[in-house]
Amino acid sequence: MPVPPSTRGSTSVAVPFASIRRRRKWRLCSAQRLGIIMPTAVMMEENYEKLLEQCEAQELEAPGGIATPQVYAQLLALYLLHNDMNNARYLWKRIPQAIKSANPELAAIWAVGQHIWQRDFPGIYTAIAAHQWSENILPVMEALRESTRQRAYSLVAQAYTSISAEDFAAFVGYSVEEAVKGVVSQGWQADPNTRMVMPKKPDPPPVSLVPNEQQLARLTDYVAFLEN
Repeated sequence: MPVPPSTRGSTSVAVPFASIRRRRKWRLCSAQRLGIIMPTAVMMEENYEKLLEQCEAQELEAPGGIATPQVYAQLLALYLLHNDMNNARYLWKRIPQAIKSANPELAAIWAVGQHIWQRDFPGIYTAIAAHQWSENILPVMEALRESTRQRAYSLVAQAYTSISAEDFAAFVGYSVEEAVKGVVSQGWQADPNTRMVMPKKPDPPPVSLVPNEQQLARLTDYVAFLEN
């Protein structure tokens, strides 16, 4: 099936971007309901939103429609940070092959994106750690690693009554000792004999009679997590 060209310059994009921003707010709120302290990098989300808008504008206004490798790299990384895989895939396809070949960091960013697409949490952490990122991309990748961990915490808390310490550590990208110590301090339980972790269930969200986009996004994440 052919990939449609980017439509970010059209008025039809306003609705998808609005829904994406609502989903981002849900991810922050879900972690807060778990009682997990949000890392500083994730709390800088508003700054990354502004940077994303600036990069999109720079690509649209680029001479001949071809942006610089730095703009492409930042834009691609920011789409991944916001879990916006549709725009990330379309961007990757329209970046000229010559620019991809001459800038290996672009391929490294996309390798992270492929693991996100597959919902391969351990693979995401491995791909981020495998590359020596440039000064502009490093903070985004650090924020992506932390936001992925928060998403993993939330999904584990929803999907499991108990999980092995080894599997849990792989989901959150820490050593077993670090992973268990971190969640026990947040009210989760761990049994050293069985090496099982018992998540603390998040507070239920406010009841809504009509499913909204946040609830649908949450359900999609949850079902995909169980399938993996």
